[in-house]
Amino acid sequence: MAGRIARLLNGLLTLVTALVLLVAGTYAAYCLWDDEQIYAAAENVQAELLSLKPRVSEEASPDEIGPTFAELLAINPDVRAWVTLDNTKIDFPVLQGETNLDYINTDVYGDFALAGSIFLDSRNEAAFTDPYSVLYGHHMENSGMFGDLDLYKDAAFFAENQTGTLILPDRAYSLDVFACMLTSASEDRIFDPHNWQDGVEGLLQFAAAEAMHADAEAIAQLLACIRAGEAPSVLAFTTCSSEFTDARTIVLAAMNEYRQEDREDVEP
Repeated sequence: MAGRIARLLNGLLTLVTALVLLVAGTYAAYCLWDDEQIYAAAENVQAELLSLKPRVSEEASPDEIGPTFAELLAINPDVRAWVTLDNTKIDFPVLQGETNLDYINTDVYGDFALAGSIFLDSRNEAAFTDPYSVLYGHHMENSGMFGDLDLYKDAAFFAENQTGTLILPDRAYSLDVFACMLTSASEDRIFDPHNWQDGVEGLLQFAAAEAMHADAEAIAQLLACIRAGEAPSVLAFTTCSSEFTDARTIVLAAMNEYRQEDREDVEP
């Protein structure tokens, strides 16, 4: 009798184990499928929008740039700009909501999307007229959204890739990357743009002292501009990172009036 009970219990244990493994395997397969759907949806949205990417050149007039933005604004009036970092897959429209939660899981079409959108801090001026503006984007694998900010953690990539473009409906800026940082999400010197409404000198000094990689010459030139009475503007790119619980990767770039000689072609 005891042997039969033992065999029965062993059979039940084997069955339960098999069921647990089956459920776990099914759930893992679903998670993989769900991840693929998230990434595919983000890629599809970006591919559709790239056909509307604004073009800019020294010869282009606002009228020539405007129609493309008119199409973007027809899709969503919260579009503020288009941002590109050269030699990455960061090439997106920039949105801005009433709060920083509006576009964290919403795409440019207003649909729910875990990948969200690239968005400007709601406390910043929509026209990028602040001394310091902050862009947010999810960190995604396969270079999705702001995933390629990780590239700047490599010293060689950082040294060789420091250009980009910010295009607005009425003007454009060349972006000159000067620092890559790793901070916590609670670092107010990065995540509170109001700290630098009177100028970015303190931000530049913070970056020079704390950056993972920094272009010392570029920072020195920006500080010299401030001493000469000029008021440089800085754009921050921010995304999650895995080094510690609330780690964030930060890439800082100076905003300069667009120079055609910097990039011969910024068309999609």
